Amino acid sequence: MPRNFKWGNSLIASLMLATLAAAQSQQRQTVVINGHSGEIIVYQISGKSFVDLETLVRIANGSVSFQQNQILLTFPSAQSVNSSAPSPPPQPVATGMTDDFMKAALQTLSVTTDWTNTLVYAAQRGVPGDGSRLVVFHGRASEALRLSQVAASSNSDQEALQLLTNHVAAVQSWNDTLVSQRKSMDTGQYSMTPNSMQGDPTYQKITACSKFLSTMLPSGQFQDNGSCR
Repeated sequence: MPRNFKWGNSLIASLMLATLAAAQSQQRQTVVINGHSGEIIVYQISGKSFVDLETLVRIANGSVSFQQNQILLTFPSAQSVNSSAPSPPPQPVATGMTDDFMKAALQTLSVTTDWTNTLVYAAQRGVPGDGSRLVVFHGRASEALRLSQVAASSNSDQEALQLLTNHVAAVQSWNDTLVSQRKSMDTGQYSMTPNSMQGDPTYQKITACSKFLSTMLPSGQFQDNGSCR
């Protein structure tokens, strides 16, 4: 190729670049590709925007290659980018008893304690009668226990609920025993013997379970106890 022709091409190319440079403006902007961001220079030429191809590929963690008259661009998909991102830390699992259950369980325990105290008073004075006056305590305790069951949501709630259910059942069983003894005139052992309740194993177990639950439930942390089994 003649030397003059090469020089002429170079001159034309230089003139074209000078013309483009005179017609263009540029500014730095942030570009985001598949979650990757970076700064890039945007050129405005004849009302159109142009960016540096290699810089664009670098920001996107892609690759570029040139084969004859082709430009091959490879970009990682958004899905692969997201899958390679670190997983968010697991949410802490709630432990212990929930507030709603604790409130409902303590109310159940309060009702059951009133029931127990009424039974003690009636037995020591020999006035349980036919048990009709005690039905109201059974109803209140059953309703309170139902609300505790509804409120129980965590594993600790469920475990504590089992002890509370056992406690209510023990008081109900003792109630039935005292009523049966009263009907057969066999409650004199309570009304005639001082400190008779101290020798009643059922009452002692009920009392021990009640004391344990009154401490365990407000703590919010489940613990087991044989007196409630």
